Amino acid sequence: MSDYTVTGTKDGFTLKLWRGERMCLLGFDVVDPEPDFVGFAVEYLEPGDAAWKCLHNRIAFDYPAQPVNGYRNWPTLVAPLQKFRWVHFPWEVRPGIYGYRVTKMHMRGNGTLVKGTCIERSISLEPVTWPGFLDIGFTRNFASSQAFQAKLDQWHVQQPIIPALADEGLDFADARAAQNPEIYKWLGFEGAALLFEFLDEALADPEIQVDAMIYDLNEPEILRRLEALGRRLRVIIDDSSKTNDDGVKVGHGGAESCETAAAERLRASAGADHVHRGHFGGLQHNKVFIARRGGQARRVLAGSTNFTFRGLYIQANNVLVFNNREISGLFGEMFDLAFDHMRTFRKDPLARKWHAVTPDGLPPIHLCFSPHSDPDLALAPVGGAIDQASSSVFYAIAFLGQTTKGPVRAALDRLMDRPLFSYGVSDKRGQLELRKPNGSKGLVDFKYLAKRAPEPFRTEWSGGRGINIHHKFVVTDFNLPSARVFTGSSNLAPSGEKNNGDHLIMIQDPRVATAYAIEALRMFDHLHFRVAMSEAGEDAPTRLALKKPEALSGEPAWFEASYVPGSQRARDRVLFSS
Repeated sequence: MSDYTVTGTKDGFTLKLWRGERMCLLGFDVVDPEPDFVGFAVEYLEPGDAAWKCLHNRIAFDYPAQPVNGYRNWPTLVAPLQKFRWVHFPWEVRPGIYGYRVTKMHMRGNGTLVKGTCIERSISLEPVTWPGFLDIGFTRNFASSQAFQAKLDQWHVQQPIIPALADEGLDFADARAAQNPEIYKWLGFEGAALLFEFLDEALADPEIQVDAMIYDLNEPEILRRLEALGRRLRVIIDDSSKTNDDGVKVGHGGAESCETAAAERLRASAGADHVHRGHFGGLQHNKVFIARRGGQARRVLAGSTNFTFRGLYIQANNVLVFNNREISGLFGEMFDLAFDHMRTFRKDPLARKWHAVTPDGLPPIHLCFSPHSDPDLALAPVGGAIDQASSSVFYAIAFLGQTTKGPVRAALDRLMDRPLFSYGVSDKRGQLELRKPNGSKGLVDFKYLAKRAPEPFRTEWSGGRGINIHHKFVVTDFNLPSARVFTGSSNLAPSGEKNNGDHLIMIQDPRVATAYAIEALRMFDHLHFRVAMSEAGEDAPTRLALKKPEALSGEPAWFEASYVPGSQRARDRVLFSS
C-alpha cells in the first residue's frame, strides 16, 4: 500500500488501483472464479461529483440489431470487462480523488446478469508526480480514436488541424489561431501543458533566462514565446541536412526549413550571438529548455517531445520537468559545452560517464549525455536492467525496428524468450509493431486499417504523414522497489549514442515506473483492439463477442486461460492485482 497504489480484498476478490499520469490502472483478481462469472463492471466517481458513472465496453454478449463495430455502446454493468486489468483514461481529467466501484458480474442460466461481490476504493490523480521535484507529462496520442472523433463533432472543428508538411508549420499560425484552442489542449494533454507552462512562467519573471536545445521546431506558439524572451534566450537549433538529387540542401539546415526560418526570427529577437546552429557528429537531437536565474540553472524540461505540431498533438511523447539545481546544473553544463564546443563535446568528461543525483527522500536520478565514443556507456545499463528484470518489462521505442544491434536491442530480443511479463510498442517505418504478451507480433498499419478495418476505424483520421509512436523509454520491474525507468531523447541505438547530441535519464522509483508502465499499457491496448478488429474481418461479430458461461455456450469460460500456471495471461492477472 502506498499513496500511488490502493488495494482492496473481499471474498477472494482483489481490486488494486495504480496512479498514472492523469489516468488510473485497475487490476482485478479472483481466487476461485465461479462457473457463471462473466467479468467486471466498473463505475467511477469524479472529483466534485455526487453521481457515479459507468465505464463502457466496445463489445457485448449479443448483437441483435448491429454487429460489433468499435463504438463505445455498452455500459460494463451489461457488458462487463472480460479482462483482469483496465486503464481508465478520463476524457476530461479533473485533479483530485477518483472513486472506483468494481463489481463481479454473473450470468444465470436464463442469460440474465446479476451483481456479485463489490469493492470500492479511491485514489488521487493529482497531476504532479513528485511535488517540488519532478513532474511528468504525456501527450494524448489519440488523434486516431473515437474519443477524438467525438471531440471534433463537439467543437465543430474542420480538418486540417496540423500542417500537411512539417516545413509548412510556421505558416500555419493563422490556421492554428482560428481553431478552437481546446482541441490543442486536449491532444497535447499534460505534455503540452508542462511545456507551455515552463515558457510562460519564464516570460512572467524578468529575472529568468532560458537556454533551449531544439531539434524540430514548427509550432508557432512555441516560437512566439521564444521570441518574446528577447535577449533572455540562448538557443541551439539543429542544422543537420543532406543534398537531394537536384543538388538542393534539405533537412533542418535547408533554406526552406522551419528551423532555418525560426533561427532567423530568433536572431532578430535574441541577437545573432545568442543563436547557434549545429549538429554534433550527426544530429542535435536534444529537446530541452533550461531556466536560469543569475546564471544558475534552476529548472529543466527534457524528454522525447519535439517542439512541433506532430510532436505535441499527434505522437505519443513524454515531457519531464525537474525542479532541482543539481540536475538542472548538469543540463546547463551540457548546453554551455554544446554552445561553444559542439565538435569536441564527446571528449569532455561530461560525456564520458553517468552522473548520479541522489536528493534526500527523493528518487535517485542518473544522467548520461551523448555523443560519446563508446555507445555502450549509455546503452549497457539499459540492456542490463532488461536482462536482470524479474517481474516485468515495458517499452516504447521509436525506430526500434531500424536498430539491428546494440545492448538494448539484444536484451529485448532475449526478453521474448524469458518467462516474465512484457509489453512493447515500436514504430517501424510507418507500421506500429506490437509485441504481444505471448511473444507473437501484430503489425498495425494505419493505411491498411483505413482500407480494411470495419467502422468506425475506417473513417478515423490517421494523424497525417509521419510516425505516431515517438516515445523512447524502458521500464523494468515497475511494481518492485528496484523499479527503473530509462527515458529521454535518446533513441537507445548505438549510432545515435555515438553521433547525436542526446540525453538519457535513469530514474529509480516505483511511482515514476508505474506511470510509464501504465502509458505503455494504454498505447498497447488502444492499438491492439484495432489489430483484433482487422484480423477478425467478416467474422468480427462472432470472434469479438463477450463469452457466456460454459453451461450456456459449451465453450471454455473467458477466464480459464488466465489460470494456466506459468502462462503470460496468468502473469498478467497476478502482476497488476498484487
